[in-house]
Amino acid sequence: MAVSPRGDYPDLMSRGPEPSQVIERDVEAIAEMVLGWIRREYPVHVTHLLAGPADARPPRELTPAFFGSFDWHSSVHGHWCLVRLLRLFPGSRHAARSETELTASLTPQHIAAEIAYATAPGREGFERPYGLAWLLQLALELREWGSGPAPSWLAVLGPLEALAAERLRAWLPKLRWPVRSGEHGQSAFALGLALDWARGAGDRGLEALILERALAFYGADADAPLAYEPSGQDFLSPILGEADLMRRVLEAERFRGWLEGLLPDLESDAAARWLTPVVPTDRADGKLAHLDGLNLSRAWMLEGLAAALPERDARARVLEGAARRHRVAGLEAVPGEHDAGRHWLGSFAVYLLTGRGRVARRA
Repeated sequence: MAVSPRGDYPDLMSRGPEPSQVIERDVEAIAEMVLGWIRREYPVHVTHLLAGPADARPPRELTPAFFGSFDWHSSVHGHWCLVRLLRLFPGSRHAARSETELTASLTPQHIAAEIAYATAPGREGFERPYGLAWLLQLALELREWGSGPAPSWLAVLGPLEALAAERLRAWLPKLRWPVRSGEHGQSAFALGLALDWARGAGDRGLEALILERALAFYGADADAPLAYEPSGQDFLSPILGEADLMRRVLEAERFRGWLEGLLPDLESDAAARWLTPVVPTDRADGKLAHLDGLNLSRAWMLEGLAAALPERDARARVLEGAARRHRVAGLEAVPGEHDAGRHWLGSFAVYLLTGRGRVARRA
C-alpha cells in the first residue's frame, strides 16, 4: 500500500508540518520498512579500499554503526529517518523498537571504529559528499531534538560529526567546479544539507565557506538546460538541486532574480515536460529505481522554491502544482515491494512528508 500524498502544507513551516498532519499509518509503514533494513547486513554494496588481506572483512566489522541498509550512506540516512520519526511521533507503535536499534548502533565503541575506518590511509574521500552530508543531518536532527535520548546519542556521534564537517571543509576549497550529477556525487544537494547543519550547529566557518563556494559554483548560472534532465538513473535533479541550495544562500529578493535567470519561462512546453513526474520501468533494478527517489526529491525542492516566492507570483503556482504531482508519484512507491527501493526510499519519503528541507531558509 502506497503512502498517502496528503499534506500540501500551504504554510510551509520552517521545520515541516505538525505531526498531526502526517497520517499515522504512513509513519508506521515507513518505520517498519526502515527497521527491516537498519541492521540487515546482507545483501550489501561496499565501496571499500583494500590495503591488504586484513581489510577483507564483513561490513559489521568494518563500520559497525552503519553496516546495514545495503550501503553506508543508506544506513546513515536510515538512522536519521528513525530519529526524525521518534522526535515527531514519540507515541508511534515502532518508537520503542526504533530507540532500541538506535541505541545499539550509536555506541562509543562503534563510532570509534567508524572513525578508524574512515581515517585509514586512502580513505580521505570516503562517502564524500553525500554520505558525509547525511551524517551531518543525523547530527542536526539530534541537536535540534535536544531531549530524551538525543543528547546522549549526539555526544556519542560527536567525533564522527566533527570528522564529516572537517572532510567537507578540506574538500570544498579544492573543488574548482560543481558536480552536476543526479546521483550521490552532486555537490549542490550535499551543500544544502551541510549548510543547514552548519547553521544549526553554529559552525560559522563552514557556513561562510559553503556560501562562498555556492556563489562561485552557481551564482552566474542562467537558462538551465531543461532538455538535459532527467538522466536515466537520477534520484536528484541537478537543476533543482542548485536552486534548492541557492534559496538557502541568497537574500530573498536576490534569489528571486537569480531564479528568474535560471528558469526564465516556467510556462513553456520544455518546462512542462521537465516538471512532469517520471515513471521507473523496473523498480527491481537498483539504478532504475532511483527515479522514484527523483520524484520525492523533486517534490520537496519544488515546495521549497515555491515557498521562497511571493504568493502572488505566477511561478509559485506552477512550482506548487508540479510539487503536488511529484509528491503523489513519489509516495506511490513507498513502502514498495522491491529491495532496490526499500533500503532507502523511506528516508526520502520522511524528508518530504515532514518538511525537513524547508529548514534554514533566510528571509
